[in-house]
Amino acid sequence: MTKLSVNVNKIATLRNARGGNVPDLLKVSKDLESFGAQGITIHPRPDERHIRYQDARDLKKTVTTEFNIEGNPVPKFIELVLEVKPEQVTLVPDAVDAITSNAGWDTVKNKAFLTDVIKTFKDAGIRTSIFVDPDPKMIEGAKAVGTDRIELYTESYATDYDNNKEEAIKPFIEAAIRVNELGLGINAGHDLSLNNIQYFAKNIPNLLEVSIGHALISEALYLGLDNVVNMYLHRLK
Repeated sequence: MTKLSVNVNKIATLRNARGGNVPDLLKVSKDLESFGAQGITIHPRPDERHIRYQDARDLKKTVTTEFNIEGNPVPKFIELVLEVKPEQVTLVPDAVDAITSNAGWDTVKNKAFLTDVIKTFKDAGIRTSIFVDPDPKMIEGAKAVGTDRIELYTESYATDYDNNKEEAIKPFIEAAIRVNELGLGINAGHDLSLNNIQYFAKNIPNLLEVSIGHALISEALYLGLDNVVNMYLHRLK
């Protein structure tokens, strides 16, 4: 079964909008685990507009499932990950002013940089994953830099799903086959939702983990957090 890691950035966004500690990020994360989530994901950004660096430190003490920290490996981020030592770090090539992740790594152009950063994390015993588009060349580049896993950037799939799901999934199936041939693990994330997750999981061979935040929290406004987590788990079986 594909694991569900819930990205709690949106919970931090709500908290920060009013100051104080409502909603309580640590409590919500514990609740998500009790509802069945198999991991907690955070994506701290340099301006700390949602997840704060201190949140990463606090969550490390309370998360009992898999803790995944994702972000652009700038020096401050690298220092945080090495301090906290989550089970997994996911490297994302975000610009400082990016609203959300919008592209995968050019693993060929950034080979030397990624090789060095990944070695640093793996030497510390942290599993590494890097955000990539479903491009065989970029996936082969991911293998060359020494990562343990790749995370498929799924925005194009989600955007095209309602128009032609067979065509939307095709490049991701081809990418997954190549990833499996290279012996890497497969994660996926970005704009996956209750509407499109089951078809994706059904068609991607050896999909280990999905990270879902924006859609899951939005759906929970209507359906409830416990219910939504279990709806995802059912679709991932």
